[in-house]
Amino acid sequence: MSKGTLFDKVWDLHTVGTLASGQTQLFIGLHLIHEVTSPQAFAMIRERGLKVLFPERTVATVDHIVPTENQARPFADTLAEEMMQALEKSCQEHQITFYNVGSGRQGIVHAIAPELGLTQPGMTIACGDSHTSTHGAFGAIAFGIGTSQVRDVLASQTLALSKLKVRRIEVNGTLRPGVYAKDVILHIIRKLGVKGGVGYAYEYAGSTFEQMSMEERMTVCNMSIEGGARCGYINPDRVTYDYLKDREFAPKGDDWEKAVTWWENIRSDTDAEYDDVVVFDAAEIPPTVTWGITPGQGIGVDESIPTPDSLPDSERAIAEEAYRYMKLQPGDPIKGTKVDVCFIGSCTNGRLSDLREAAKFAKGRQVSTGIKAFVVPASEQIKKEAEAEGLDKIFVEAGFEWRNPGCSMCLAMNPDKLQGDQISASSSNRNFKGRQGSSEGRTLLMSPAMVVAAAVNGKVADVRELLP
Repeated sequence: MSKGTLFDKVWDLHTVGTLASGQTQLFIGLHLIHEVTSPQAFAMIRERGLKVLFPERTVATVDHIVPTENQARPFADTLAEEMMQALEKSCQEHQITFYNVGSGRQGIVHAIAPELGLTQPGMTIACGDSHTSTHGAFGAIAFGIGTSQVRDVLASQTLALSKLKVRRIEVNGTLRPGVYAKDVILHIIRKLGVKGGVGYAYEYAGSTFEQMSMEERMTVCNMSIEGGARCGYINPDRVTYDYLKDREFAPKGDDWEKAVTWWENIRSDTDAEYDDVVVFDAAEIPPTVTWGITPGQGIGVDESIPTPDSLPDSERAIAEEAYRYMKLQPGDPIKGTKVDVCFIGSCTNGRLSDLREAAKFAKGRQVSTGIKAFVVPASEQIKKEAEAEGLDKIFVEAGFEWRNPGCSMCLAMNPDKLQGDQISASSSNRNFKGRQGSSEGRTLLMSPAMVVAAAVNGKVADVRELLP
């Protein structure tokens, strides 16, 4: 088993005890909730006459079901309105901090916690959303949990979990122009598989990650779950501390210096032992696009859709299913595949740096005729900052719609959905069947810059051809 890693240190520091099952009872330092998985959990503790044990350690927002166009209440979707009301009532009843629409702090839960400084190194974080792994970018151990586990954390501030193995994933070198953090994680998932991380925590290390901004690191950690890992993290460093300093909930004054000293001590030891180590060369990573129905079915934009005989036996059945569903032919180039909808946003790629980079390629260009293209900032704060920089005007002038914050077309829980068998160029995280709202809808995952390239060409295109 691993020894001396950040994961081991944080796990041990938060261990309350060992249960009869052999699982660890783990204390959760920060519990993030939203409107989808919390109403049932609150109902469960209400039925048992329980209270939220540490309401000050729980923070709520709304994101999944929030419309990104008309946000007037009551919402047109009656179920969405009921979920909103249930969360509002529960937060008021249990005195939980709630960042509602219009507060200036609402947004996708995995965007607002970092920007407010709630997410910090060495924490254990849980949320009823699979992409809670995002927070590992700060050197936190962050788990996505189910509704019954949300109940457990509300009632006890602990979780029953089996300890994970730790795989160190090193990426070294400098990414080539037109290649982004999204391409890095899609490449890793392509090589290790969507089940490769089962039973593991992923520690991302190497010079490539050291050169990344916090927002880029969040993109990588966000999709750890797509690779089968329960969580993913990066050791905190000066980039982490510079991002956190002076944020609302970050330590202040003398507490700041003490915190940084402690954060340095929880980094993985130089002689830490890992259960597995995998190494990649950044120079070999291309702009990557998924062609199938799992995030592991990705290829470089210059590659062709793999043929069955080029795949291992274990991958052929899912490939055959993907060919049929995606209506794509094995052996055909992915470049040139026509698209209908282009979406920039989500907890993976809806942050300010994502919007800035996409705007560079949108400026002075036009969305191709017949393409529906839209941009959804991940939070109200990001929207405000983007508008202050004039990014919204660049997108609108190029033919994109500029929306309000929310999960939007990442998943089919709000009005932003594909129609029929439309094909989407998406900066989100999942390309499962029906994920974007239509039982026939097809999703191609890629970086925000690649989404712009697709939007202006009306088909999958290589963003490197738009570089100066």
